[in-house]
Amino acid sequence: MFSFFSSSSFLKDLLPGFVDIHNHILPGIDDGAKTVEESIVLLKHLEELGITKFINTPHTMNDYYPNTPETIKDALKQLEASLADNNLNTVSLKSSSEYMMDGHFEKLLEEDSILPLHEKYVLVEMSYFQPPINLEEIIYKIGVAGYTPVLAHPERYAFYHNSMSYYKTLKGLGCKLQLNLLSLSSHYGGGVKKTAQALLDT
Repeated sequence: MFSFFSSSSFLKDLLPGFVDIHNHILPGIDDGAKTVEESIVLLKHLEELGITKFINTPHTMNDYYPNTPETIKDALKQLEASLADNNLNTVSLKSSSEYMMDGHFEKLLEEDSILPLHEKYVLVEMSYFQPPINLEEIIYKIGVAGYTPVLAHPERYAFYHNSMSYYKTLKGLGCKLQLNLLSLSSHYGGGVKKTAQALLDT
């Protein structure tokens, strides 16, 4: 069983060329970095690991983080303006979002107000307490709108840990799965680690 975190594996050797497609580095618009200075610190640490390409994905969650393409792009411009002054000339940033699958998200789909990850891929998430009662319908609507859903951190939804077959159902519906690298460690707990490894092994 392969592990990124075994004694014979070194992240700095494994990650160069890696594109970080899920992060909360943009300043001041969600529960991630609060200021440009915090964003710069994060980028410098990640650059030390060889990661210089980022698709930034702040939350879009109507009740808590009502971000729009405009607020996200404004935060991106603020951060980009500080890269050269902080010797981060090799860093490449692109704006996207992590969308909570709720009624507001369905409205954004209808209005075609989505910032995709890449081409027509869209990063989506759901509550850690329970999935939307119409999850499969939402996934269907994403496809009808011309997008491919990418489910963020599926290993962290504890309500599926005893229903591993449902992950295959989601994949059969056209949903891609995006694992968090830290889930392969004990960072989120043993249950998440076990599920993450199981998803990699299937």
